[in-house]
Amino acid sequence: MKKKQKKFKHTGRHITAYIILIIVIISINTIIKQPIVVGQTPKLDTEEELKHTCASQIPSSIEKIINSPTFERMRWGILIKNLSSDQILYSRDAQKYFIPASTTKILTAAAAWQKLGKDFRIRTSIHQGDEGNFYLVGRGDPSFNNAQLTALAQKLQQRGIRSINKLIVDDSYFQGEYIDASWQWEDIQADYGAPVNSLMVNENTGILTLSPNKIGEKLNITWSNDMELYSGIENNSITVAENESRFFQVTRDLKGQVLKIDGKLPINSPSQTIGLSVIDPIDNFLKNLRLTWAKVGINVKEIQPIFEYQHYKIAEQKPEIAVVESLTLPDLLKEVNRNSNNLYAESLLRHLGNSESTNKNETTVNQGLKILKTTLSEWGIEPNTYMIVDGSGLSRKNLISPEALVKTLQVMAKSPDGNLFRASLATGGMNGTLKNRFLKTPAWGIVQGKTGSMTGVISLSGYINVPNYDDLVFSMIVNQSQHPSAVRKAMDE
Repeated sequence: MKKKQKKFKHTGRHITAYIILIIVIISINTIIKQPIVVGQTPKLDTEEELKHTCASQIPSSIEKIINSPTFERMRWGILIKNLSSDQILYSRDAQKYFIPASTTKILTAAAAWQKLGKDFRIRTSIHQGDEGNFYLVGRGDPSFNNAQLTALAQKLQQRGIRSINKLIVDDSYFQGEYIDASWQWEDIQADYGAPVNSLMVNENTGILTLSPNKIGEKLNITWSNDMELYSGIENNSITVAENESRFFQVTRDLKGQVLKIDGKLPINSPSQTIGLSVIDPIDNFLKNLRLTWAKVGINVKEIQPIFEYQHYKIAEQKPEIAVVESLTLPDLLKEVNRNSNNLYAESLLRHLGNSESTNKNETTVNQGLKILKTTLSEWGIEPNTYMIVDGSGLSRKNLISPEALVKTLQVMAKSPDGNLFRASLATGGMNGTLKNRFLKTPAWGIVQGKTGSMTGVISLSGYINVPNYDDLVFSMIVNQSQHPSAVRKAMDE
């Protein structure tokens, strides 16, 4: 299951970035009908083209939109540049700090691309110890699932191993807390706020399905993979008559141990699914391991989880007898950038932290943030243009300027295999978080971008592949947004 950034309904509030981008595209595309020659002024072929906004009018066209009464209380940060010439087409507060939401992932993904390399994969392995003991070593693979657990068990079977006295489960590769202390309570309950550890399975989430029962009775509850994520459930829901309205909410108590279900569903109405994060990721891993290995026929008498990093070094020195690997970095980045998967982004930040010889008295996240900062500095991106505390953008403590995002995108576009990085972004009207945006507009299929959204924040950064013109690079961030759908529409236009 994919964890994406928090979504809002497209109700007409989410639309401003669309408008702005479409203005830029139409303006340039109608003016420029031939390749640019330095020193040559493009000619307008017809009187009709004169009616279109020319490139020099882009600033006034954008200002007209964002200065409308609808957006008067919002803060806008915008930077649009020619990718090859570095010419600024429009800038508004581009050097100031904004809460970026999921466009933070651009910095994480870029640093991972630079430091980890396109051939990077994440290994999960089993090592044979003494006296019938085995080590299962996790290295923070966010894509690891029950199918890979099954594959490991089958590899053991192929070696004639059907019984294990003691399985030592090593969760020590990532050091530090599973979630960031600045993430909001409602976020860490949801699937997009799942905890990050060394041995993750099924993205550390589960799907709860609520179905109508008989009128007056509680809703039926089922879990994905037949695996209950919560032992304590307060089900205060009810099935109501067919003509009544529906309402339901699923929350955790402050201790995180009890799941509360409230609301109502009409009889004969469709089932409702809710993605939830696990409370204890290693307990979740062990439950899934026992379930899948029992199906294969591997009997494990005792399981011992370990969390201290020194044990990782011990386990790694034992003979490796089974391994599964993730896909390569370009595919992992598609989950980060195209689908805005928070778990993948946080995992890659931690892999940055383990990519160099580092201080194990420090958390893996802090080490990753230091390496990210060093990488950006090597590219000429000043540390005072951003302040980030996580890799996904889920924290409201993150602050980034549009300038920092644009510079990062410029570096990536001009880097070796930069086309692979660009391909990891969502494409307007076609896939990822932009699949339902830019439909039936001139921007369809030519905007590659990373979206971001949380309450009060809308952002979009990426590239525009304008026909018959140089590519553009842009970043737009809106804070204090009370009308997210309107903002998205204006961005798209």
